Amino acid sequence: MQPKPRANGTTVTEFILLGLVETPELWPVVFILFLLAYMTTVGGNLSILAAVLVEPKLHTPMYFFLGNLSVMDAGCISVTTPSMLGGLLAHRLRVPYGACLTQLFFFHLLAEVDCFLLTAMAYYCFLAICQPLTYSTRMNHSVQRILVASSWACSFSNALTHTVGTSTLHFCGRNVIDNFYCDLPQLFQLSCSNTQINELLLFALSFIMAGTPMALIFTSYIHVAAAVLRIRSAEGRKKAFSTCSSHLTVVAMFYGTGMFNYMRLGSTKLSDKDKAIGIFNTVINPMLNPLIYSLRNFDVQAALWRVLTGRRPVT
Repeated sequence: MQPKPRANGTTVTEFILLGLVETPELWPVVFILFLLAYMTTVGGNLSILAAVLVEPKLHTPMYFFLGNLSVMDAGCISVTTPSMLGGLLAHRLRVPYGACLTQLFFFHLLAEVDCFLLTAMAYYCFLAICQPLTYSTRMNHSVQRILVASSWACSFSNALTHTVGTSTLHFCGRNVIDNFYCDLPQLFQLSCSNTQINELLLFALSFIMAGTPMALIFTSYIHVAAAVLRIRSAEGRKKAFSTCSSHLTVVAMFYGTGMFNYMRLGSTKLSDKDKAIGIFNTVINPMLNPLIYSLRNFDVQAALWRVLTGRRPVT
């Protein structure tokens, strides 16, 4: 995509990213920290994926979705962090117009797939705890594949809509983005077009594509909580809660940071708090997810150990 020309101004062909810190002396420190975070995130998520693939005990619907989620997390951080690291290394935090829109598309695509996968995992928890007798038929392999395919289809249409909508805007003046990656709120602020329709579209699609999954997750966990409270034994309640506690933690972090990012469209400048939330949303969340899912899960820990040591799983 190429920026559309504007008769009364210079067409913007690239954007300047201010990044996290504007002091060049701190760039090496930021580079090292984010390089370590990137390597940890990609390594951790791909290890989870390998564990799910090689360990027969993890061939269940929850871990099928977890494996897909790990791929999305590794992809999501790969959309934003490598370009920032390259800019820090070259001392040139610039991104061409087309590359900015490409980053925008893939970031929203992968983040939205994350959202739908978390909803599918909540549905699994609901079936496993509230409908155990029909669980195996209502969550068979075909249903799992349909849920993942539907997640990709809905996310693709959402990301494409935002990208095409942004490509219709004119950028003819300022080209400085006060962030370390391209995203909709900052691009709206830089456009010399009327962005009211784009902002309404962002709000409406966010309400549908994120609000609906959040409502489904909330409803699922209301039923799960009611079912857990009906279990008489403390050991039974503990076992039922441990099935979904990791997922609930990830959902809280994902939606908490995501809502903060996109409910502040009127802000003219990002504060340090806004940038910290952005880092949490794009870097910290994907890095913590493997730790959260493996911290209290001995099957995942054992599978990860076998992957790292090269031992074959026990059949």
